[in-house]
Amino acid sequence: MKVGIIGLGRMGEGMSRRMMKADIEVHGYRRNYAKAQEQFEKGYISGCTTSIETLVQVVKFKEVIYGEKSGETIHTEQPGVFMMVVPAELVQETLDELLQFCSEGDIIIDHGNSNFKDSRKRAEYCAKLGIAYLDCGTSGGVYGLDRGYCLMVGGGGTAVDACRSIFDALSPGINAAPRTGDKDYVWYPEEYGWMHCGGPGAGHFVKMVHNGIEYGIMQAYAEGFNILHEANAGRAYVAEGDAEVAPMEHPEDYCYDIDVSKVAELWRRGSVVGSWLLDLTADVLRSDRELSKFDGGVSDSGEGRWTVHAAVDLGVPAPVISSALYERFGSRRLGKFANKILNGMRAMFGGHDVR
Repeated sequence: MKVGIIGLGRMGEGMSRRMMKADIEVHGYRRNYAKAQEQFEKGYISGCTTSIETLVQVVKFKEVIYGEKSGETIHTEQPGVFMMVVPAELVQETLDELLQFCSEGDIIIDHGNSNFKDSRKRAEYCAKLGIAYLDCGTSGGVYGLDRGYCLMVGGGGTAVDACRSIFDALSPGINAAPRTGDKDYVWYPEEYGWMHCGGPGAGHFVKMVHNGIEYGIMQAYAEGFNILHEANAGRAYVAEGDAEVAPMEHPEDYCYDIDVSKVAELWRRGSVVGSWLLDLTADVLRSDRELSKFDGGVSDSGEGRWTVHAAVDLGVPAPVISSALYERFGSRRLGKFANKILNGMRAMFGGHDVR
């Protein structure tokens, strides 16, 4: 099988290397051709091109040999499979360029974190051209090369079936997690780490909710570790009789010097809150207990917002995910002016000091 991949950053490179190990021929394109050439020389891709147009030509090229004796050959085209591994904001631009050179029968897979509504529109447009568009929510990040990628696929079943070898190569495999339920019955492909979630947009819808859940889990860890980090506040507490700050009633209750990095290591072993996210947290805390290289401002790439929007549209309560999203806004001081309004009101009605 021959595949074209657009986007060879850390994630795209990892995906290419996994496919290469499964004997899939992978040709790649990235804007920095020198970097792509380095990846080719390292054996991470089968070949690299200087443009998307050339990539399409290479992937669709097919040489057919007629007759064992004459060895006569002709060159023809075959349908191509093209994977876009680019940021969501670049998907439309990349797709527009790619469609200039694709033709009926081709398959395009979007591995970016696109809004599922946009994916539905793109699939509908491509279908009019006879081109299949698959939205593939992809989780695994920079660790996917070794761990494999969890794939949530949306789109037509025929195109999904044509790409099974790709998804099988990228996914973690059945041994990535302990099996549940009836051990004699295998759910394929879900137990191997990928799933055809439904029609156009379904893959990115499931990935959107996946990332919303991720927001909530990460926020719970962050808040819990912060409580542990501040558990010795009673030692430094001095009662000042300050009307502006509620007093700590029993400072002696909070005189614990707890090493959060060691707690993280502890919880990784036998605890019900153990997870890969906790593994990553333990790793970063072990190298820097105070996390001094981070400024505390946390970005949100869109999926959390879209999950909250979907919850509102569906009338489904999602207080944890919503709160986690708003906490990220607050971490970037996007509520600074609102807090100033509070300062102003308190100063006016009670003469309260600004803190």
